Amino acid sequence: MFQKLREDIDAVMERDPAARSRLEVYFLYSGFKAVRAYRRANWFHRHGLKFIARAISQSARRRTGIEIHPGAKIGRGLFIDHGMGVVIGETTEIGDNCTLYQNVTLGGTGKDQGKRHPTLGNNVLVGAGAKVLGPFTVGDNARVAAGAVVLDAVPRGATAVGVPARVVRIDGHKVPEVSDALPPSRKLDQIHVADPVSIELCRLRGELERLEKKVEDMKGSADLHP
Repeated sequence: MFQKLREDIDAVMERDPAARSRLEVYFLYSGFKAVRAYRRANWFHRHGLKFIARAISQSARRRTGIEIHPGAKIGRGLFIDHGMGVVIGETTEIGDNCTLYQNVTLGGTGKDQGKRHPTLGNNVLVGAGAKVLGPFTVGDNARVAAGAVVLDAVPRGATAVGVPARVVRIDGHKVPEVSDALPPSRKLDQIHVADPVSIELCRLRGELERLEKKVEDMKGSADLHP
């Protein structure tokens, strides 16, 4: 447990440029406090003391605004940035070195028993306000853009955008309207990703302009040859 806590602090120091010291993270960061409380609650949950586990998680929810069910499975180095409004359901599984922004929901879609929440692989980023709903997998190194609603599996290395979410890039292969270059400073960028609706509108506008030009050419030809 203590090794995981050290790794959780290191994750914040590595990914948050505003973090000035480990003491600041330990005592003042609500995301870290929520994860720290989860580690304790999960220990009690795994040892059959589920009332105590829920009491710890609910206390952390009141103090941090972040609700993590003690039955969730969370790997090393989870970074919850800002965190207010984050909800992580009971059967959620999160891999190592993942990042969640505020108002993220890792939830279910009904009252089914058993596995009903998503599984996140390693190094997954979920942007602010995104909802990942259902018992499917978001693959390693995937990114979910801010505000997206994900209802189906996301492949490894993919970027999902929109409502409902669509995959717009996989392993660096992007749609033509987006540059292939992704500098290191953009690795945690949750908003500068392709918008599939905008892309489709641009395509339709181009097609309309092409057809309008064709009609004008046909009219010109008819005027020359009555």
